[in-house]
Amino acid sequence: MSDSFHRSNAAESMKAQRAELELELNQSPFRIYADRTIEVGTKTINVLQMAWTLRAKRSCEMAFLHLSEFLASGERLAKDLLNLQEDGRFELSWREYIRDVGERTILLMDVLRESGDIFLEHEAAGSPPALFYEYETIMDGRDLPVKSNFVLLRMIPPQDVTVDYSRRRPFVIIPPRAGHTAGVGAHAADSQVGVALREGHPVYLVSFRREPEPYQHLSDVAYAEAAFVREVMRRHPRAPLPAIIGNCQAGWATLVMAATNPDLTGPITINGSPVSAVSGNIGDNTFRYIAGIFGGVWIPMFLCDLGKGMFDGANLIHNFELLNPERLFLKYTDLFRDVDTARESFLATETWWASFCLLHENEICWILENLFIGNRLAKNKAYLASERQHVDLKQIRAPIIVFASHGDNVTPPQQALNWITDAYENEEEIRARGQHIIYMVHNEVGHLGIFVSSKVVNREFKQVATTLEAIEALMPGLYEMCVTDIQEHDGRKDYSVELVQRSFKDILAFNDNYRDERPFGAVDRASQLQAQVYHTVARPFVRAAVTKLTAEAGRTLHPQRLSRALLSSQNPMLVGLKSRAGQVLRSRAKARADNPFLVAEALYVQHIERTIVFWRDMRDTIYELVFHSMWNTPLQDYFGSRYEVNTRQTTLEELRSRPDVCFALKAITTGGFIEAVVRMMTLLVNDRGGIRRDRLDRWSRVLTQDEPFRSLASDRLNAITRRQTIIAILEPERAIETLPLLLDDSEARRRAYLVSCYIPGPVAEMSPSTTALLRRFAQVLDQPPVAGDVTEDPLAEMGRE
Repeated sequence: MSDSFHRSNAAESMKAQRAELELELNQSPFRIYADRTIEVGTKTINVLQMAWTLRAKRSCEMAFLHLSEFLASGERLAKDLLNLQEDGRFELSWREYIRDVGERTILLMDVLRESGDIFLEHEAAGSPPALFYEYETIMDGRDLPVKSNFVLLRMIPPQDVTVDYSRRRPFVIIPPRAGHTAGVGAHAADSQVGVALREGHPVYLVSFRREPEPYQHLSDVAYAEAAFVREVMRRHPRAPLPAIIGNCQAGWATLVMAATNPDLTGPITINGSPVSAVSGNIGDNTFRYIAGIFGGVWIPMFLCDLGKGMFDGANLIHNFELLNPERLFLKYTDLFRDVDTARESFLATETWWASFCLLHENEICWILENLFIGNRLAKNKAYLASERQHVDLKQIRAPIIVFASHGDNVTPPQQALNWITDAYENEEEIRARGQHIIYMVHNEVGHLGIFVSSKVVNREFKQVATTLEAIEALMPGLYEMCVTDIQEHDGRKDYSVELVQRSFKDILAFNDNYRDERPFGAVDRASQLQAQVYHTVARPFVRAAVTKLTAEAGRTLHPQRLSRALLSSQNPMLVGLKSRAGQVLRSRAKARADNPFLVAEALYVQHIERTIVFWRDMRDTIYELVFHSMWNTPLQDYFGSRYEVNTRQTTLEELRSRPDVCFALKAITTGGFIEAVVRMMTLLVNDRGGIRRDRLDRWSRVLTQDEPFRSLASDRLNAITRRQTIIAILEPERAIETLPLLLDDSEARRRAYLVSCYIPGPVAEMSPSTTALLRRFAQVLDQPPVAGDVTEDPLAEMGRE
């Protein structure tokens, strides 16, 4: 009756139809698209506003800060010049400065001439590795079934360094193949090679020849590196698995090799490696926008065609220098200022910096498509060998140590660390998979300083090198390595190392509120379309016009090479410069340090530097605004939406349903002494949220020197640690309550309890929660609590008895 009445009532019927129509309109694709367009457009405006505000604010703050310093220095200089005029020493100081400038100019030109000669000699020799230490060739990639231009070298230690080739862990250091030849991290005594040798480790270096093999792929490189690691393992059968050190580009290449060969490596250290190359913060990290602004992967394809299938690494060095042009300016002004003392260090650096390698088109295109544009490697979507081999970073079983820096504008912390949150669902998954990921973040060192600076090498890298065995004994999880300076009484500086448990929130804290990688989906899709158009329409004509002669001529005339060749001894205008520089050195008359004109020179250099920085900031601002205006629009958002990867945090219930987790939880009441001790240590680490270096050393000593751990195979110990970690995380209460079921007699319970008291160290240094947990262990195991400190290894004592 009621329904019939409403249908017959015209007013009520029209009202119902209007409500139904509004509902349909609100749920229609047009309304949804309009709402999405407004949402994306609003976000784009906010991004542009934020980018402009942050960059303008930072640029103005720096300008005003240096302006006040510059004006104050100029005022002091004016007073000094006035005093010179009043004392009648103005003309004398001017003549002294002019002679000093003239002599420094001649010495500077002679240093550049010698640098040009070294460059030409190095090029003529085929750009061999520029290393500080002597070496011998162990393996050559050309002799492998899958050929590549990579070579395995063994570093020969100096006579005053003793290396244990039988038992010490070998180090395999991989320099970056990012434009220049092998030499980064190994061209000085205070280098990664030097630190490892001085610690008694055998050291190998993966070098490469200038030119790749025909049709070389990244899969060929990964194959060669895996073969090299196997050879190192064969040479050191009694030593732990090799530690792999990958710098910059070699860092993500090391992850690729380890992911496709998970059984090969020991701990992996990647330094300043852009694994998630599209990450960054708004108002910063301009380098990631380059591909979106200048056309994607078709540009390297075009350059490779001009190079007869080869990409010139000098282009990468050129782009790196343009990123911070003021540093290039200061590189030569600092040499001009300190030419009397900086000659040797400048030439040593230029030996490896000005030596350029080539990459095959297959390699450079893979790098761009899977890292710098597509970001596929970080999201576990990359493939090798024509998509026949999946690169899954989750398959890596070795501990991974990541080193990043806030001062690195090439690989900021977001690019070095965000792959962890992209590849894994949460920190619980890292633990459940038995993985160890440790990261360090420096406050100010630059990109090259991460693996070149002697201060960083002797501090952070040394701590990593001496902590590897202890890291392998660590419970699975995500940690931050915190290195703190400690000044000893005798003036010697020491370091305190602590591994602190972290979560994904700690990594995401390095990012701003925007994870603004969504526009790169549109960039990736557009790059693929542009590459296909170029390959179909223009490439046949470009390749037909290029010969080997024109390709070689193009490389010779590259600004990076030409600028150095023109300043070499082959330039007839520089004839006699060497002898003239020798005369200057014999009669050198340096200006006095208090000469005001030296201050004026420094102020002029500072003014030019700040001007370059200003224009650099303006350029970077334009780059960012143009990028987001092009690719962060509603249309581009729709264009690249199918390329977006949405991640969701796994709940604990979903984690419990995994087969390996179910198996571990079912085995909570099975095991023995080893399982009980490992579980107790896991509970202690989880309770404290980390572990200090001295405690980690004691735990490592128990695992490597005491029975029954010493005779246990490493893979078996890793499996037990992984299982007990799952139990301790998901069922902490039952993990404690079931401890007596793992220990048959009172003697075993007493020994296990003493070990749990021995590892944390002195009671005075324990937190209240740690002491409470130890009392709980004593109660569950029916053991009398230990009143004082357990300073001796209980298992070693039992062994002696």
